[in-house]
Amino acid sequence: MSDIRSMYTSARTGEFPDHVEILGVFFEKVNDLRYGTNPHQPAAYYRPRSSAALALGHCRILKEGKNGLSQTNLEDMNGALTILKYADSPAAAVMKHVNPSGVAEARGQSDLRSVYVRARDCDPQAAFGAVVGFNRPVDPATAEEIMSTVVECVVAPGYENGSLEIFEDARRFGRNRDIRIVETPGLERLPRFVDDDTSGHLDIKMLGDGTVVLAAPFLTAIRSEADLKLASAVYRQQGSIRVERAPTEQEARDLIFAWHTAFGVRSNAVVVVKNGATLAVGTGQQDRVGAVEQAIDKYQRKYRGEERIEGAVLASDGYIPFRDSVDLAARVGISAIVQPGGSLRDAECIAACNEHGIAMTFTGERCFSHH
Repeated sequence: MSDIRSMYTSARTGEFPDHVEILGVFFEKVNDLRYGTNPHQPAAYYRPRSSAALALGHCRILKEGKNGLSQTNLEDMNGALTILKYADSPAAAVMKHVNPSGVAEARGQSDLRSVYVRARDCDPQAAFGAVVGFNRPVDPATAEEIMSTVVECVVAPGYENGSLEIFEDARRFGRNRDIRIVETPGLERLPRFVDDDTSGHLDIKMLGDGTVVLAAPFLTAIRSEADLKLASAVYRQQGSIRVERAPTEQEARDLIFAWHTAFGVRSNAVVVVKNGATLAVGTGQQDRVGAVEQAIDKYQRKYRGEERIEGAVLASDGYIPFRDSVDLAARVGISAIVQPGGSLRDAECIAACNEHGIAMTFTGERCFSHH
């Protein structure tokens, strides 16, 4: 067992070239990694030679812990940035196994430390050993809070005076000797919305037999509450139906936050949000109602914040195929839903919302993530 344990902190040695060419694009090696997806897999990461490489492509490792970053560290940092790039106010994302366990943004006068605590305490059990990301420079108070629990890695656009010294003082905290601290620029330049410049950006996935799938990067048309459409549909025989209640101002704001958070959650995904913070995240389920059930179960068993689920909103990354998901959400007091729409049973789901007094909005787009 000691040999297996040591693999997690020992760098693998791989034969990775300094430069590679993929589909006519030249990449230069940034660093060898501690390991790949698993400790017995050597790995390295690369960035394009062109200036298209943003954020992680030009990150600086300010504290590398023992033998630097792993592939899983990078993937979790990327997942955090995928969510955080949509937040206009200070925000934090706690990532575990390429899924967020909690995300929060500032509302009112919230400081960054309070935002981080709300994100962490959505699921403090999952946050153990997590990667945490921020869209603002980390201040000393937030650094102190990060060091109060076990954290694997921190990624942020900067660190205020005094913060790095706190991260170095692991002896005082009795934990996090090998915490990794990464500074990444360019978050504001990452493509987000339809019509943003995506020059040099492609989603590239290699399958098990060496086959390569290329795809355009995900961009959303949903920028603000104004882009949400009140749900409507047509019964085959009974005519049209429209949701009777529009979301309140706070619900609409939370619906946008929940929708953007869902971009970083593995499908099937459901995100439950209230007052700018997740209460629970349902991830990677094979059926839609299963994702709703998982999110509600997580809230009931693991949520440690002060918010009650009554009055929360729910985002679904794919259309809701049956009213059972709506009925389940209603039973716990969820008051508004955002989803793509497009199900053959949209009318039945809207009717269920009207029965329960739930507001429902459509985005007209799906945001599956099958990472």
